Amino acid sequence: MDIPKAKKPRRKPWILAIGGALALILVTVGLGRLRPAAPTVDRASVWLDTVKRGPMVRQVKGAGTLVPEYIRWLTADTAGRVERIHVRPGAQVTADTLLMELSNPDVQLQMLEAERQLSSAEAEFIQMRMQLETQRLAQEAIVTSLSAEASDAERRATAGTALHQKELIGEIEARQTGEKAVELKGRLELERKKLTVVATSMRDQLAALQEQVERLKAVARFRRTQVESMKVLAGEDGVLQELPLELGQWVTPGVLLAKVVKPERLKAELRIAETQARDIQPGQKALVDTRNGVVEGAVARVAPAASQGTVRVEVSLPAELPKGARPDLTVEGTVELERLGNVLSVGRPAGAQPNGTMSLFRLLPGSDEAVRVPVQLGRGSVNAVEVVQGLAEGDQVVLSDMAAWDAAERVRLR
Repeated sequence: MDIPKAKKPRRKPWILAIGGALALILVTVGLGRLRPAAPTVDRASVWLDTVKRGPMVRQVKGAGTLVPEYIRWLTADTAGRVERIHVRPGAQVTADTLLMELSNPDVQLQMLEAERQLSSAEAEFIQMRMQLETQRLAQEAIVTSLSAEASDAERRATAGTALHQKELIGEIEARQTGEKAVELKGRLELERKKLTVVATSMRDQLAALQEQVERLKAVARFRRTQVESMKVLAGEDGVLQELPLELGQWVTPGVLLAKVVKPERLKAELRIAETQARDIQPGQKALVDTRNGVVEGAVARVAPAASQGTVRVEVSLPAELPKGARPDLTVEGTVELERLGNVLSVGRPAGAQPNGTMSLFRLLPGSDEAVRVPVQLGRGSVNAVEVVQGLAEGDQVVLSDMAAWDAAERVRLR
């Protein structure tokens, strides 16, 4: 016999819909709470450093050249044409070494004319002195003659007065002898004054002529110096570094003829970025790498003004330098600014600015992930920078340029 089957209760469709919606919501919320996968960075391509505490040396670095401490520039005193060149750059020279010879007929004619004028003035001076001396002697002769006549007239007047008193001569004759004596005495006084005027005028005229002669001597001496300067001498013992002229070339006054240097005494001229040169002071220690060795020097002078974004710093060097050190050799110098005591420091990150704030990736302990943290920096050096806030001793940070991952808050080092 047939047994009828019991009918199973049918689930309502809306219950299934609600259950599916709840499941979808739970899955969406779970996925939303998951962190995005951190980008992967090759560990070998980044530079890691550990934050450490201890002393730090502040330094600045710049490139430069070796230059002689003593340079003698030889320039043309007058225009001329290069006739002979006796020495070429690189040769050892002494003070009286003849480097080159110039020629200019106009300069030689000017010297001859100056000497002619000097000779003429000297001859005029001698002639004038002779004439004035003759006038003076003639006046002295007149004074001497009048002096004798005045004395004789005075004696005659005295004798006439005595004879007149004895009534041996008349009164008129006695008066004539007395008036003659007075006349001669007056003439003598006038001639003596004339002699004084002649002597004074003689001194003034001769002094004026002597001044003219001295001026012409100076002109002639200058012209001779110009002619002599056309034979260019080294002027100092050293090495001829430059001689930028060729035979037949015309030079004008002030043009560089040659440069003589003393290669045994060199100094370094460094170019330091103007943003780093504010703390450089004379006397600070400096290390100069000559490519053949490192020598220690001291800052001698800091240029008062910047040029093309750099400041020129002169470093004095010891007398003994490594072999191969020569003028115009390219060098690198490091100036020590100060030594800091117990500070927190790390290697200088790419793009770091002293006393600024930047973001660095700090490696999590025991993990290969690095998270971005803000770091406040302090005083900086060439290869290190002080950490003021944001890192602790022993933290490892990425110092390389991480601009490609600016949008990521964490990266994974592979």
